[in-house]
Amino acid sequence: MTRTHAVLLALTSHDKLGDTGRRTGFYLSEAAHPWRVLTEGGYRVDLVSVEGGRPPVDGQDLSDPVQQAFLDDPRMAEQLADTRSPRDIDPADYDAILYVGGHGTMWDFPANIDLAGIARDIWEAGGAVAAVCHGPAGLVDITLSDGSYLISGKNVAGFSNAEEQAVGLSDVVPFHLQTKLEERGARHTSADNFEPHIVTDGRLVTGQNPASATGVGQALAQVLDSLG
Repeated sequence: MTRTHAVLLALTSHDKLGDTGRRTGFYLSEAAHPWRVLTEGGYRVDLVSVEGGRPPVDGQDLSDPVQQAFLDDPRMAEQLADTRSPRDIDPADYDAILYVGGHGTMWDFPANIDLAGIARDIWEAGGAVAAVCHGPAGLVDITLSDGSYLISGKNVAGFSNAEEQAVGLSDVVPFHLQTKLEERGARHTSADNFEPHIVTDGRLVTGQNPASATGVGQALAQVLDSLG
């Protein structure tokens, strides 16, 4: 590939957890841990959010040095303060896109034509697409130029129906992620609840839950390294 070695992390802009009165957003560890792996591997990491501006954060644990380092990094701090929106992105600048999870993604990742278009263009140019936890919500409506779903026939992981039930949000989320992935023709596999599980199928990398975030970063780096 001739593009610069760069990965785009996609973040939700949705901050309301249904009608619960609780807040949500992107899950910080699911951005920070892949960021660490990718930057240590020599990749530039940039951010995009559905609506641009400052994205809402969920699951922040500053006792985790990786999350603290992500927030303290000057490039990340500058981007988090005012992320670009999908229309500001040239897909040709990136080797991969990684959809970061957090429950907010379930509301604004699907059916986002501009974000899906970035992923389609990266994929069709020979790049990689990745997602972790609820991030695969961004994969469910990506269609390729031939009209097929990108994930059709692919092996994938994502936050499972059992995990959604375990956290008590099965009746809050607008759809069940595992079910929707399967409806799109993907072959969803799961580990035990909240255990790491990463699936690589060609240039597609997915992870089941927050515990899978580092592994997704590692698997994505391996895919990108193999592409040259």
